Amino acid sequence: MNLKGKILRLDRSNIDTDQIIPARHLTGITKKGYGVHLLEDAPDTPINNPEFKDAIILLARENFGCGSSREHAVWAIMDRGFKAVIAISFARIFEENCYNNGLVPIKLKEEQINKLFNLNECEIDVINQKVIIQNGEEFDFELDPLKKEFILKGGFLKFMNEKIPKIKEWEKSQV
Repeated sequence: MNLKGKILRLDRSNIDTDQIIPARHLTGITKKGYGVHLLEDAPDTPINNPEFKDAIILLARENFGCGSSREHAVWAIMDRGFKAVIAISFARIFEENCYNNGLVPIKLKEEQINKLFNLNECEIDVINQKVIIQNGEEFDFELDPLKKEFILKGGFLKFMNEKIPKIKEWEKSQV
């Protein structure tokens, strides 16, 4: 799985889930329709700049996704077309929600993040766990093998749906 595209650069730390998707928009239980409200209360971000309309990679500093636990934050990011979020660190629950929904959360060192903030695009090789920049430089990142499978399958539910026939087969063998 390779992702190559524009980067939306959010040059700040501690972007919380209420900034990502304001609580007043948490009215549904489906994953669609939240992207239009992404970062709506953060007018100093470039989210509505036409230059970043097709961005698929969101770049931030440390502690991205902090605050209250709301899966809607990941849904909003994905609904807006983003496939990956790169940051120095993530709030634990936000990161888990990324894996469960198939959004790629990538943690890089501050020096690597600083280089990305000077670029408009990059490539992400999920299989080999590398971020590749225009000059050919590669930044390795870590992914738990099981959570990597979640991402490659499109999220936890899609991963589990593939396992159901094997589970049923095993259950029958136990009778």
